[in-house]
Amino acid sequence: MRVLIVEDEVTLAKPLVALLGKNQILADTVEDGESGLMLARKMIYDVIVLDIMLPQMDGLSVLKTLREENNYTPILLLTALDNIDDRVKGLDLGADDYLTKPFDTKELIARIKALSRRGKGSISDDIISIGNVSLNTNDASLTVGERKENLTKKEANLLETLMRNKDHVLSKDYILDKVWGIDSYAIDNSVEIYIHYLRKKLSSDADVKIVTKRGLGYSLKEKNNDK
Repeated sequence: MRVLIVEDEVTLAKPLVALLGKNQILADTVEDGESGLMLARKMIYDVIVLDIMLPQMDGLSVLKTLREENNYTPILLLTALDNIDDRVKGLDLGADDYLTKPFDTKELIARIKALSRRGKGSISDDIISIGNVSLNTNDASLTVGERKENLTKKEANLLETLMRNKDHVLSKDYILDKVWGIDSYAIDNSVEIYIHYLRKKLSSDADVKIVTKRGLGYSLKEKNNDK
């Protein structure tokens, strides 16, 4: 899972990124509304944590713009404790949830996880399963039938992205942003290398395979539904 935090209080945003990382949640952070809108448009985030009071462009304007553009990424608003009007307006504009400052970090993480599950059917928070393949996102372990493999963090993040987007072709640029992050210096070759690693660990006994679409990217498909 990757989260975007749009928050101008650096003393709050940086510890949040570290805390989310400890909970196996990747996070990017920006300090103003215009930058937040630009990144949100990339459509690589599972949840957006959006402060209302921001420089350059306030959070409600960012929210309104995204919903007008049919971007329905779940958004959790951070609001001032005594500002009920902003909370009501945010919900009317299409926010999915809100949290008032100061907040308990455990509650924030719980709400982010709950929002990330919206629209994902039977996919659980920690275990993703397709056929005889299961990925535990908590400990980065892969199970194929009776066989168990330990994945690196990058391998697990990449496989999670492919599994959550089964049958969809994901471009290398999308994968780089989603798995490596917007500030990474990783290159296209990094994606190819990690796809190779995953194919070896999935092996021939897996019910899924990673398909290369020349010039487009990669997709994960079930072998009994290969078209």
